[in-house]
Amino acid sequence: MAVQKSVEKWKLKKWFNVYAPAIFGDVVIGEIPGTDEKAMIGRVMKVNMSWVTHKAEHSFITIAMKITEANGDVAKTSLASMEQTYSFIHSLVKRGQSAIYTVDNLKDKNGKAFILKLLVMTSSKIATPKKTAIRKALSQFLKEYAYGIDTESFVKNMLDNKFQQDAIKSITNIAEISKLELKKIVL
Repeated sequence: MAVQKSVEKWKLKKWFNVYAPAIFGDVVIGEIPGTDEKAMIGRVMKVNMSWVTHKAEHSFITIAMKITEANGDVAKTSLASMEQTYSFIHSLVKRGQSAIYTVDNLKDKNGKAFILKLLVMTSSKIATPKKTAIRKALSQFLKEYAYGIDTESFVKNMLDNKFQQDAIKSITNIAEISKLELKKIVL
């Protein structure tokens, strides 16, 4: 009796073109193999931001996109998270400066919750009470800023450095700020 060969699983898979979210212009960011449309939903794809925006200044940002719908061989995504690489964050911290890390749970004007982690660098060493005052003032600014804008606009403003400029203006009266950078945003 002849032995029947079963079809290998990988031969049954087909390739799906993965598209970036609308805020990044619906460009193709890659291909993923999958068995069917239902199996694709919920999968997360991480890519370098410079692959999507074609800007060198975004090469230290990694974005994670979650597949929300699949149709035919097309997979649409939404932004799940965006974060700076560890090596870039590590290179910002210099001797003679203070590094202040903040973590805030925020809601946008539509009520969508997200987590924002920031790194604030001062021009010189500062005392702990000033660090606490900066965290408190920044947290208050973030709540007001996020509540007045939707999440997509918030991400765009962050990529264009408009958010960082406004945030620095709100806390510069406490201590001289040299840099404010996104560490991570989780949607």
